[in-house]
Amino acid sequence: MKSSQNRSWLFGANPSYLLAGIGILLLLPLFLPKNHYLLHIAIMSSINVIMSCGWNILSGLTGQTSFAHCIFFGVGAYTTALLWLGGIHPYWTIPLAGVAAALYAILIGIPCLRLRGPFFVIGTLAAGEVTRIIANNLEWIGGAAGLSIPPPSSYSKLPDYYLTFLCALGTIAISAKVIQSRFGMALSAIRENYEAAETVGIDTTRFQIYALCISGLVVGIAGSLYVQYIFYALPDKVFGFDTSISMILMTVIGGIGTLWGPVLGAILFFILEEFLLGYFPSLHLGIYGLILMILVLFKPGGILNLLENLRLRSFYGLARSKEHH
Repeated sequence: MKSSQNRSWLFGANPSYLLAGIGILLLLPLFLPKNHYLLHIAIMSSINVIMSCGWNILSGLTGQTSFAHCIFFGVGAYTTALLWLGGIHPYWTIPLAGVAAALYAILIGIPCLRLRGPFFVIGTLAAGEVTRIIANNLEWIGGAAGLSIPPPSSYSKLPDYYLTFLCALGTIAISAKVIQSRFGMALSAIRENYEAAETVGIDTTRFQIYALCISGLVVGIAGSLYVQYIFYALPDKVFGFDTSISMILMTVIGGIGTLWGPVLGAILFFILEEFLLGYFPSLHLGIYGLILMILVLFKPGGILNLLENLRLRSFYGLARSKEHH
């Protein structure tokens, strides 16, 4: 069982291909220095990768579907915005934003993670809405108008590209470490059978709080990077319900509970989002719902699972043709 899961997580992760891909992505801006739209897609895709991988660490591994991750994104965004306006360099605010989100995750997790199934979903949904309403009414953080950071006189997207790309690589490394560790195995045991995990001595609440803490830290960093790129923190956006939905969709589309599924899903989701908002602005939510329904009904393992099945079929087909010859 373990070996098959590792093959799924590491599908396409040949070290030579990974190094080549990283090298290409690092050199890509040198060939597209003035193509601001492609750099925008790359930057937002990297932020989406961080968000989806962060959500996956909790919900993909433990099976607890969280609608509260917009909170951690918003806490990270506002932490950076406030510290930046206070005179601290934005790069130094990134770890502080992650820590602030992790601390808030503990506050949310202690009551919510004692719940299971639909009760957990309702609890996290309520926590997200309460936080959004509070942020809209706190005048010292801008209230409903949010916080605006004056952009520098000379601005280039290249630093944001490299910063978000390196943070995305770090997030993937953290996800790989969690998934392939004993801690990750304990989380998977909780997902497969909560009662059996408690029976064999796993402290389910404590392990889930640890997972939520790591997950919140990662998503908080994504919120920090988002504000540094957008120069604006609006409560209805960063604490919005659609932010949590986006994380869920990205992970489910790619392959929930895997390493590379959230990465693939995040990139495809943003490209799809740009296309739908450009050509079908009033129908994009309905199309998202249709895609999600099709995937859940016919391919619950996501696109990653579909690609792996195609790879295995081609491998077995090639092997059989060689046998006939």
